[in-house]
Formats: sequence, structure tokens, C-alpha cells
Amino acid sequence: MFKYLNPKRFYHAVGKKRFWEFIVLAVFVLFFYGPLINMGILAFADTYEVPAVLPQKWGFKWWEFVFQQKSLVSSIVQSFLVAIITTLVSMLLCIPAAYGLARFKFPGRKVFMLSFLLTNAFPKLGIYTSIAILFYRYNLMGTLAGVVIVHMINSMMFMVWLPSSAFRAVHRQQEEAARDVGAGPVKTFFKVTFPLAMPGIAVATLYTFLGSMEEAQGTMLVGMASIKTMPVEMYGIILDYPGQAGAVFGLLLIIPSAVLIFALRKYIGPKAIAGGFKMK
Repeated sequence: MFKYLNPKRFYHAVGKKRFWEFIVLAVFVLFFYGPLINMGILAFADTYEVPAVLPQKWGFKWWEFVFQQKSLVSSIVQSFLVAIITTLVSMLLCIPAAYGLARFKFPGRKVFMLSFLLTNAFPKLGIYTSIAILFYRYNLMGTLAGVVIVHMINSMMFMVWLPSSAFRAVHRQQEEAARDVGAGPVKTFFKVTFPLAMPGIAVATLYTFLGSMEEAQGTMLVGMASIKTMPVEMYGIILDYPGQAGAVFGLLLIIPSAVLIFALRKYIGPKAIAGGFKMK
């Protein structure tokens, strides 16, 4: 096995085509997972000095430091609170809109759907600054409601486009069959349409929740230090303490995302995501 560590022997053993495929794959893995691997290494580094590749001393020093921060528990609670409220309110507002866009054709429908992309088409800081001017007028700065509105603005594209595609995939004949046996429009929606569209709605809900958990710029600007979520707290730790502390906080921020992705892994796939971005 170890003889293949020699590049020339490995090249002759696997062949020219497979060798270059391996090189491309290795470069991709290093580029994609390199920062994550580096963050994992730093999180368990008691002592680390550049330009060393590995830490000089391993341990849990910075884990203890992070968990001793009084604001840690508060930031975790606020992150989950904001993410849950954002997800629920987004579902309440966007799913009926997605159903209407999927079932009814009207002039300007595609333009209306495209408008949800605008919040992601411009620099976020400029949008947040404009929002802050309005929020000052309506006394929403430094409030939970203001932060939730900012998070919802970022999630509307996913919460409208993906469920809309899922609703389009539900055949009208299935809804009509339910109505023929006496089910009303509301019962038909919740008993037939909604369950069949659940995979697309689950993906949209997941992206909304994760996006809210990771949002920092708008929360910092609108929250005005009154609403401190985990990403906002992490910014403060990175600025005031060594990178190891930020790496620990980064791993803590990844844990809920990884758990949710694992729990909903059967719904997440290229087909579900790509299908949500088709405008018919």
C-alpha cells in the first residue's frame, strides 16, 4: 500500500486518466473542505503559531473559555428563537402565496416570482441600511420583530419558489378526486395537496431555518446589540480573542445545521432544489 505514495508508481498503477481524475478530486476536496478542516484543527489547538501546519499543543482550553462566556447561552437561545419564529411566520405567509402562484396564472406572474430574487441580487449591507432607515421611523430597531423581518426578507425566495414548484407537481386530478367525495377546498389542501408537496416545503423550511441561524449582518445592524444571536456573538469573539475561540464557536454553530440536514436528508437532493427554481 505504502509503495503507492510515490507519485510515479501511483501514476503507472492507476493509469493516466484515473491519475488526473484523482488529482482533480483531491484539489476539489482540499478547496471545499480545507477551511472546515482547518477550523476543526484550530478548535482543539491550545497553542498555535503561524506558519506551522499543526498546533504546537492540543487541548480543550478554548472550549472551556467559550463555555465560560455568560452570553453564550443567551446567544444560543436567541438564535433558535429567531430562527423558529422566522420559519413559522415565513411558512404562514409564503406557502399560501406559493400555492396561488402554482395554481393561478395571471399577467406579471413571472415578474412577481422574479421579484423575490431581488433581495439576493444586490449587496446585503446596502439593503440592510435602507431597511434600518425605515425601521428607525417605525421603532423596530433593536427589537425581535425587526430582526425577524430582516431574516424573512432573506428567506422569501426559498419559501416561495420551492413550495410553488412542489405544488405544481401535484396533479389537479388528485385534488378534484378529493372534492368529488365531499372534501371542501381547505380539507383537500391539508389532506391531499399539502402532504404531497411536503418534500419541497421541507427543503424550503430547512433552508429558511439554516439561513436564519447563520444571518449576522442584518442582525447586527437592526438588532443594535439588543438581539445577539450566535453569529453576532461569534463576530465579537473573533475580533477580541484568538482564532481558536472563533473556531470553537463556528463548530457550535454548525452542529444544529448538521443535525437538521441529517434529519431531512431524504428530502434534500439536486432534483428537489433544481425543480424549485423553474418558473413555468
